[in-house]
Amino acid sequence: MRADRSIGLGFVLAALIVAMDIGTKVAIVAWVDYGASLDWLPVLNVVHVLNRGAAFSFLHGAGGWQRYFFIGIALAASAFLVYMIRRTGTTDTERISYGLILGGALANMIDRVARGAVVDWIDLHWGSYHWPAFNVADIGITLGAALIVFHELFGRMQARPARG
Repeated sequence: MRADRSIGLGFVLAALIVAMDIGTKVAIVAWVDYGASLDWLPVLNVVHVLNRGAAFSFLHGAGGWQRYFFIGIALAASAFLVYMIRRTGTTDTERISYGLILGGALANMIDRVARGAVVDWIDLHWGSYHWPAFNVADIGITLGAALIVFHELFGRMQARPARG
C-alpha cells in the first residue's frame, strides 16, 4: 500500500472509532438507566456505568484531579500517534494500529471533557465472574495494541533474511 493511502487509512480508522464510540455512548445514556444491567446474551450484559479512572478503574476514586490528568495524557498520546502515523518509515500495519489507538484515546478524552467520566457499557461475564465494563474506544485501543505486538512478534520475523 502506498504511504499516503496508509496514512489516510490510519486517520479514517481513528475517525470511525470515535464515531462508533460516541454513537454507542449516546444510545446507552439515552436508553439505559444509569447503573442498570440488561441481559443480552448468556455472556454479555449491556450496562450503564461511569468510570472516572482509567483502565480497570485505576484512580476512579481519586477525587477529581485524575480527569485533567487523563485528558492531558490523551492529548499528549494523540499528538504522538498523529506524528507516528505521518512519519516516514512507519509500516502500513503500524499506521493501522496507531489509528485504532488514536481513535480510542480521542473518544475517551471527548467523554472525559463532556461528562467528566467515561461511559462504559459492555459487560462480559462467565457466570458470576465479570470482566470490567468497557466501550468501543477501549476495543480500538486494545485491538491497536494487540496488532502492534503481533506485528512486532510475527510480522517483522518474516521480513528478516533467512539464515543459511
